[in-house]
Amino acid sequence: MKKSTTQQLDKLDRQLESLLSELSSYSEAQLNQKPAPEAWSAMQVMHHMLLAEQLSLAYVQKKLSFNPTLKNAGFTGAWHVFLLWTFIYAPLKFKAPANVSDEKLPAHSTLQETAQIWKNNRREMREYLGTLPDGTFQKLLYRHPFAGLLSLDAMLLFFEWHFLRHQKQIHRTVK
Repeated sequence: MKKSTTQQLDKLDRQLESLLSELSSYSEAQLNQKPAPEAWSAMQVMHHMLLAEQLSLAYVQKKLSFNPTLKNAGFTGAWHVFLLWTFIYAPLKFKAPANVSDEKLPAHSTLQETAQIWKNNRREMREYLGTLPDGTFQKLLYRHPFAGLLSLDAMLLFFEWHFLRHQKQIHRTVK
């Protein structure tokens, strides 16, 4: 695996460990408390984030199982990364795609269970990405629901940006 990919995965893992450490000082009740009837609890936000990563990896695995012909990311990929960045950092609220929305989120969960699931998902992702040829990471392969086709490198950027966006939401929820 490319050094830059390993570094990005390490960064994602450090972000997760930091968040888990922060949240360990809160009670289960606080983490599962919704700030408003229509809002998500901190634990639901976390499940949304881990589901997004889990389903993204499943998409990539399925797509690559067909041995598709993939285009280089090039200008199109750069444009889609710009759209993704704009989408993530816009001060607007967006409705989550159906497969990572309210109906898919548990009403109650524990930090320990959630952390274990997330860490297992991250380990599986690292193992799977480690099996791919380096050239695969610059191909248009991953389809983001709003930004369109992205490379695997851009998918990992999405995970980082998505995490940071929702980390702020979690902080607002528990404080």
